[in-house]
Amino acid sequence: MNFTLTQDQQQIQQLAREFAEKDLLPGVLERDESSEFPLEAFKKLGKTGIYGLPYPTEVGGLGGSYLSYILAVEEISKVDASFGIAFSVDTSLYGGSIMNSSAPEAIKKKFLAPITYGEKIGSFGLTEHTAGSDAAGQRTVATKDGDSYIINGSKCFNTNGPLADYTVIYCLTDPALGTKGMAAFVVEKGTPGFTVGKVENKMGIRSAHVSDMHLDNVRVPAENMIAQPGEGFKLAMKTLDGGRIGVAAQGLGIAKGAFEIARKYMMERQQFGKPICKQQYLAFKMAELQTKIQAAELLLYKAAICKEEGQPYTVPAAMAKMTCTNVAMEVTTEAVQLLGGNGYMKDYHVERMMRDAKITQIYEGTNEIQKLVISGQIFR
Repeated sequence: MNFTLTQDQQQIQQLAREFAEKDLLPGVLERDESSEFPLEAFKKLGKTGIYGLPYPTEVGGLGGSYLSYILAVEEISKVDASFGIAFSVDTSLYGGSIMNSSAPEAIKKKFLAPITYGEKIGSFGLTEHTAGSDAAGQRTVATKDGDSYIINGSKCFNTNGPLADYTVIYCLTDPALGTKGMAAFVVEKGTPGFTVGKVENKMGIRSAHVSDMHLDNVRVPAENMIAQPGEGFKLAMKTLDGGRIGVAAQGLGIAKGAFEIARKYMMERQQFGKPICKQQYLAFKMAELQTKIQAAELLLYKAAICKEEGQPYTVPAAMAKMTCTNVAMEVTTEAVQLLGGNGYMKDYHVERMMRDAKITQIYEGTNEIQKLVISGQIFR
């Protein structure tokens, strides 16, 4: 078992780290206040091809490893978790829906290649107000009409929705069949009847754009169907497994970023005549947090490797998502406490990271859902 990153993986990690420090750190506090997404920076990073890192060159990707992609999300999220989730949704959920589908290769290339280099942005439309953890509770319906489908319904909590050029919409072709009739389509921005609804005002990941998406008699060509009726639910679940690895990377990045801020602060902050890192209780607290971060990292990297090697990864992804995001919440909460009054102030970043961490325990399958997935494997 080799725990050493390859040279290519280290280069991707370094590229993402330098981009985050140079292009994202300046202005991250202001974007948190204004809820402004750094679109130009997103396009700039996209020119490297990094958004298509884990996908084959035949469809416009870089043909890299899934672990390399995960390392990039982690590095970005150390600085700006809002950017990190936009990246993850673009690659894991939108890109994963395309790649995991049974669509012809020409269709995959059409809808994936522009995403990989940041020319277009993708989003993932599964969640509805009646269908959260219960994804089977869909009400959006697609009705066949000649060589097209007419889609009616709404999606909510759609990350990248207001920015997206392409959105994968999961819907029912026959409500009586439930998930057995679920299909998936790529709907392009500007299609008549496809509109952005309420843009959410959020506790955390404030510069990521999240909204409702409404479909009112939206006509979509049949060739845009990437999952045939009955295939949609399976595609959504498989795609979410990959997305959970991306969210785990976001969580781990947040945890590592907050830990490093606390570590540096504790070496500089003087109380009782010495740096507070010399107070044994506080030093032991950091030792515990570092150990939990390292354990979460191992689960995350294992899940990524399982996916890229074609091994079953549903349970490893659930374990990584649950652990990394719980660690993110714990580390950021402790970081605020370790910085004392300063930790509560926005200038020190950790209060923002704590707010960002909370959503990672909720989206792409709550951590309670991850426990269902894991326990289901234990007792089958």
